[in-house]
Amino acid sequence: MKPVNGYIKPLLTDQYELTMAYAYFNADRHEDFAVFDLFFRKNPFGGEFTIFAGLSEALKFLQDYHFEDDHIDYICEQLPECSDRFRDWLKGLDCSRVKVHSLREGDLAFPRIPMMRVEGPLGICQLMESTLLNLIAYPSLIAT
Repeated sequence: MKPVNGYIKPLLTDQYELTMAYAYFNADRHEDFAVFDLFFRKNPFGGEFTIFAGLSEALKFLQDYHFEDDHIDYICEQLPECSDRFRDWLKGLDCSRVKVHSLREGDLAFPRIPMMRVEGPLGICQLMESTLLNLIAYPSLIAT
């Protein structure tokens, strides 16, 4: 199942996520078990709740998660001394060992309470953090 929006790729992340994943890889910590909680700090519009949205696109993104060769080339241009081992690791990434727990689409969400929990290898969880934030935060804002 591919995301509806073809622009949603693993490269839709930021330099921080790439740098941290690279550092974890070089420190041989990229396979460590990690848990990331996705939450927000304040309701939009001064309201009392937020409507959780974006789950279906987030799940499609995770199901189709893979780096294309030109994306790997770009990432390695940004990172000093990018090794062939790191390139191979990026090439083989998928979400088969990632677990997601979340609210249901349309549920009410509240500040500082996780809307989604992502569990899995530290490297891949780090790489998808920004993308998942974007896929959940904006739709939730619009739904609210």
